[in-house]
Amino acid sequence: MAKTFVPQFTYGQPGSNGQPIRAMVAPPKYVQGSGVLENFHRFAKLHAFKRFGLLASARGHTSQAGVIRDALTNQDLACIPGTFQGECSLAEIDRQVDLFVNEELDCLVAVGGGKCVDAGKCIAHRLDIPVIIVPTLASNDAPCSALSVIYSEDGVVSGGEFFPHSPILVLVDTAVIADAQERYLAAGMGDAMATWYEARVCAANPDARNILGARPTLTAGAMGELCAHTLYAHGVDACGAVRAGRVTDALEHVVEANTLLSGVGFESGGLAGAHAYAQGFTVLPDVERNYLHGEMVGMGVIAQLMLEQNESEARRVAAFFASIGLPVHLEQIGMTAQQHERIDQVVAGAMTFQPLANFAFEVTARNLRDALLAADSVGAAVAADVGDQAYRRLQS
Repeated sequence: MAKTFVPQFTYGQPGSNGQPIRAMVAPPKYVQGSGVLENFHRFAKLHAFKRFGLLASARGHTSQAGVIRDALTNQDLACIPGTFQGECSLAEIDRQVDLFVNEELDCLVAVGGGKCVDAGKCIAHRLDIPVIIVPTLASNDAPCSALSVIYSEDGVVSGGEFFPHSPILVLVDTAVIADAQERYLAAGMGDAMATWYEARVCAANPDARNILGARPTLTAGAMGELCAHTLYAHGVDACGAVRAGRVTDALEHVVEANTLLSGVGFESGGLAGAHAYAQGFTVLPDVERNYLHGEMVGMGVIAQLMLEQNESEARRVAAFFASIGLPVHLEQIGMTAQQHERIDQVVAGAMTFQPLANFAFEVTARNLRDALLAADSVGAAVAADVGDQAYRRLQS
């Protein structure tokens, strides 16, 4: 059984004056740019590592991970591959640990999407070695965090694991991101947009705590705000850049927002309702199977704002999401308002998300349900005004 969402490495004990401790966590190095994978060995050699584990999917080993393997072996550095099977489950983590445990690795490199890099963090922690993260998508904010979301073999969120150290390096090749499907970048913006709206909840409530069990720092809040500002300003143009397969300033800005600003911002700024709804959606196998994490979180952002009775901001978010092709109402995420049993399942799943305690008011199953239905109405109205062309393009 995975650990629940309670950090085992907490900094939240009161200080000597009785005031809560404020804490922030971040990777020591973040490198982003077009073509940086070809220079992977230069960053690796900064740490004098000699033996690397290389975790990637079968496809990843023939593409991005292959570039890293060649960069290492050309420098006479050992590279031991492990093939990720697709689910960040305890069984998959244990399987990879058994593969690597006798290889005397200095470091593990995890190359891929969110579940692969989360699994990489778990594996490295069990092996007691550092981890380098190389995301091949900008679809979520997992790469920079010192935690992993754990799933069942069926893909349902079952908990999380928290680590005492962040990845020692996050290396993002924006040429790789530009070559990926537009849908992944848009999903990353759904996940990233939650950073600011959840951080605002935590900043406003003196009893709220971030994932470290501490109060958020001003820096984390500022990163969350900058993250949202960047998405609103550059999101549409970044999607256009991916459609064209080009690396532009807009794409660089949004990749940084999706990966660094959101990754540090959510962990240190705190979570609230958006990710609770996303956890709830994973209870429905068809939704978890057919929709990306950031798409579920994006729908959760609109619902959280309706939970806060902030309809004007919910409409603003929904209009932006509609413009980049994210789901903004239940029908666009495989549900309807009339499916009462499925909605109740989502709400029940959301209620188990402990950071709901960060709201300054009591969160109940009833007001979570009412907010989700209200978000559906708002999103449907916005979609009727803005149109759903972007959504249909991404889902086709």
